[in-house]
Amino acid sequence: MSESNVERINYRRAEFLTSAPTLAECPEDFGAEVAFAGRSNAGKSSAINALTGNSKLARTSKTPGRTQLINFFSLSEHQRLVDLPGYGYAKVARSMKDEWQRHLAFYLEQRNCLKGLVLLMDIRQPLKEFDQQMLNWAVSSGLPAHILLTKSDKLKNGPANNARFAVEKALKELQLEQGVTVQNFSATKHQGLDKLEKRLNEWLALAPEQE
Repeated sequence: MSESNVERINYRRAEFLTSAPTLAECPEDFGAEVAFAGRSNAGKSSAINALTGNSKLARTSKTPGRTQLINFFSLSEHQRLVDLPGYGYAKVARSMKDEWQRHLAFYLEQRNCLKGLVLLMDIRQPLKEFDQQMLNWAVSSGLPAHILLTKSDKLKNGPANNARFAVEKALKELQLEQGVTVQNFSATKHQGLDKLEKRLNEWLALAPEQE
């Protein structure tokens, strides 16, 4: 596929498609989709809204963990963005957290049209236990992952870059660096949007027969 075709994706045309509590209720498994995941306070909804230029597309909430559904947004008939449930921070019953994790693992491992995972972490608190679990699922499934170190505007450039270097080093030590890339990101300042879009364009590029 040519670079010009890859660059055609317009994220501002994203529209809400559907919500699903389980993988069985997700849209048909075809085309290409990229999933966004992160702890409930990582700024996932803000990142999706910044990417799409729609402040109301993905609901932001002052109550972390409120979103418990898999939310799908269509970019075209064959391309989707997916907002996975927030995890790890919500004050909910352990049994509910375990249930979420089962659905997330099943989605990451069984969804054939899933082309990549965007994992969001607060740059000041990266690589928590659940972040590592998500990366383990991705790496073990051969799924490429792109880490957004969010709220990078909270740090000056030097400390922000040092935080990214530290994450990259930790990934190597944890043997989780395969297929994983890292960037700094700020939804409020729109920093790093171009780099994120480039990665998504690569993942969402469809084979000629799917165009």
